[in-house]
Amino acid sequence: MMIDPLVLLQAYSIGVFPMADDRDADEVYWVEPKRRAILPLDGFHLSHSLSKTIRRDHFRVSANRAFAQILALCAQAAPDRPSTWINHQIEAAYRHLHEAGFAHSIEIWEGDELVGGLYGVAIGRAFFGESMVSRRTDASKVALAWLVARLRVGGFTLLDCQFMTDHLRTMGAVEISQRDYLQLLGAAAGGVALGAGAGALSRGSGVAAERAFAPLAGDAVTGSPLAPSFTVSDPVSGQAIAQLLTQTS
Repeated sequence: MMIDPLVLLQAYSIGVFPMADDRDADEVYWVEPKRRAILPLDGFHLSHSLSKTIRRDHFRVSANRAFAQILALCAQAAPDRPSTWINHQIEAAYRHLHEAGFAHSIEIWEGDELVGGLYGVAIGRAFFGESMVSRRTDASKVALAWLVARLRVGGFTLLDCQFMTDHLRTMGAVEISQRDYLQLLGAAAGGVALGAGAGALSRGSGVAAERAFAPLAGDAVTGSPLAPSFTVSDPVSGQAIAQLLTQTS
């Protein structure tokens, strides 16, 4: 059974998200953690080695150019992850959210090969990270660093990481109570109308997401589809990203 995209957005707006037991599971269940991992946007930990990798622009970074591919890559089994919680029903739901302008991806390329990235959902000034993947050393870390920098540029106030992991903790993530999380969520996404009807889906994530992701989503040759005046001060190079994160870490 298909997950209704509007119901999915409404669930995020109250702190709930879907998971499945296995890639081929038929059913989806809804999760509301009692302890929530978030990554404060002014508290990202940029290591010297990661800063060097980002500044060198070893990887090419884009946004929303390969959402379906990133989603599929996150859903693939890997040696350290025999199966995932992204079943086919969940995969289809997030593809619908992307088409509606609510789900976004950061893609990491090595030449023409997609080697890592992440995806999540944006509502107002809240970004809900769903999954990230790495097929090269540091690819997912680079994706997260670019995400944090772009969210800062967009004016986001909440980066939800759902569950704490050792990997996220080293990057600056912290765990907070459900009550504290809901307060942050209300401030970040409370002004977005998600009532019944197709109108809510037609509005997309909003200005903050456009400011954050559009400069990386343009044609690979011509650059951003936005006017130069809109992006001139935005960090869109590895050097600028590392500098911004160093200033705020």
